[in-house]
Amino acid sequence: MHSKLTLSLLTVLLISIFSVSAQDKLPSVMLEKDNGSKINILDAVKEKDLSIIDFWATWCIPCRHELENISDIYADWQAEWNMQLIAVSIDDAKTKSQVMPYINGRGYDYKVLLDPNSEFFLAVNGLTPPLTLIVDKSGQILFIHHGYIEGDEYELEDFMKSWFKKNG
Repeated sequence: MHSKLTLSLLTVLLISIFSVSAQDKLPSVMLEKDNGSKINILDAVKEKDLSIIDFWATWCIPCRHELENISDIYADWQAEWNMQLIAVSIDDAKTKSQVMPYINGRGYDYKVLLDPNSEFFLAVNGLTPPLTLIVDKSGQILFIHHGYIEGDEYELEDFMKSWFKKNG
């Protein structure tokens, strides 16, 4: 009986984790820019053919590793493709003041948006950062990646290579 309950709970958890699918569109959500103004995420992704949306937080060690490793190859991606990385911080009111000093201190060339109440993160069924999405300019979610281990940035690169090959 106990194992059936555990299996049922695990099944529900897995369904909820993967309930955002690559066929879904981004929700219309207003996010904060570093200057305090607001932008709708759907307007932000219209700027490039593909956008990597990377949900992260200053306190998340795997997130920091992911941002660092992507920064090593980001200029190459931008030179090759019409793409951008939007680093969406889910730091709350207590830690969001650390976001821009962290980004600027490392010289990252990412568009940074703030989601201090995790409204956007929760709307795409985020549970824990990092969560990485690749979306097209219409807001269509094309690729979803949960977590980060060394080298995962090359999965993003492989997806973009394939997508741009098919879509010009």
